[in-house]
Amino acid sequence: MKKLFLTAVCALVLTPAFAQTTTVEEKVEYNSNKHKVETNSFWDNWFISAAGGGQVYFGDHDKQCDFVDRIAPAVDIAVGKWFSPSIGVRVMYSGLSQKGATQNGVHSTGEGVSGKEGHGYWLTHQKFDFCNIHVDAMFNLCNIIAGYKPNRVWNCSPYLGIGWAHVFDKDGAAEASANIGLLNTFRLSDPLDLNLDIRGMYVNDRFDGEGGGRFGEGMWAVTLGLTYKFKERGWDRSKYVTRNIVSYDNNAINEMRRQLETMSAENERLKKAIAEGNKKEERVIVKKMAAAANLVTFKIDNTELSNEARANLSLLAEIIKESDNDVVYVITGFADKGTGNTERNEYLSRTRAENVYKCLVDEFGVSEKQLRIDYKGGVDNMYYDDPRLSRAAITRAVSVVE
Repeated sequence: MKKLFLTAVCALVLTPAFAQTTTVEEKVEYNSNKHKVETNSFWDNWFISAAGGGQVYFGDHDKQCDFVDRIAPAVDIAVGKWFSPSIGVRVMYSGLSQKGATQNGVHSTGEGVSGKEGHGYWLTHQKFDFCNIHVDAMFNLCNIIAGYKPNRVWNCSPYLGIGWAHVFDKDGAAEASANIGLLNTFRLSDPLDLNLDIRGMYVNDRFDGEGGGRFGEGMWAVTLGLTYKFKERGWDRSKYVTRNIVSYDNNAINEMRRQLETMSAENERLKKAIAEGNKKEERVIVKKMAAAANLVTFKIDNTELSNEARANLSLLAEIIKESDNDVVYVITGFADKGTGNTERNEYLSRTRAENVYKCLVDEFGVSEKQLRIDYKGGVDNMYYDDPRLSRAAITRAVSVVE
């Protein structure tokens, strides 16, 4: 009888140690600043684009040549990367051909150009193929002014850059080029944009093969095409993560209450037998004493025990060693079904159970014959609809050692 009361007192004193467990919780709070985003890796936010359209060269004899006769086809091919929602860079091939007029016969088609009011200027039509390879720095004004918005339909990005322009024939020139323009993109889907590019090129006066005493010459082009954005594309909102939050394990509290109710009922039975005057020695059979169930949680996608978890397990080990040594405890590992695939969750749940087993045996001296390992893989939220409490290992007494 005295032993039974001492056991009940021991359970009351020691079991609350397992009712409170320290877990690691990740609480995410997003930054309210619409301009703040998470930094991506170097290989994120790359794109490739292609476009076609028309271009007009501004040379020495523009007034003597009709504007329509100076329009030539244009082709753009580019590859680039956005380093942030507001700043990017690209390398572009621009070119195809140019049209105009010449007086010295360079790049001439041989067809004469009529002068003003029918008077000739000894001009012939001019045409030459060329390319302009340039590097542009781009600035997304919509994101700079209004903040990053992944589903914005229209983005406007002015740019400027430097390049190298070359004419493809025997009289061809090669000159440095200055480039400026306005890139308009219209969202068609996550990976695909429609792009409208309005750009200008500035080169030396001799680029078309004829010096006219001007400081320089240039070109304006308008092209329409498509841009494909490679994964990963876009940016995540900037966020703060708060950790080391203390939570409480109500499952352990309920287990403690169940054990105390069982012992209280046994005490009442013995008191009743004594009151009835049963002088025959009664053999009191006391149930095997076992430690209350214990829960240890883990970080997401992690199997390492925290210092708080190890301290919790040290208290559990003391109770196991002080209780009956023929009680078997099963360590069951779990993983959060909502994150990770089936194979990964099987590994996480098994390894978590194994790490608890090793800690109890190797660090705190619990007998191996009293421990068993089980694992359940990914499970739905087991407690309070909270996925953090499913990333756990639970130790329960289940049977007596045979």
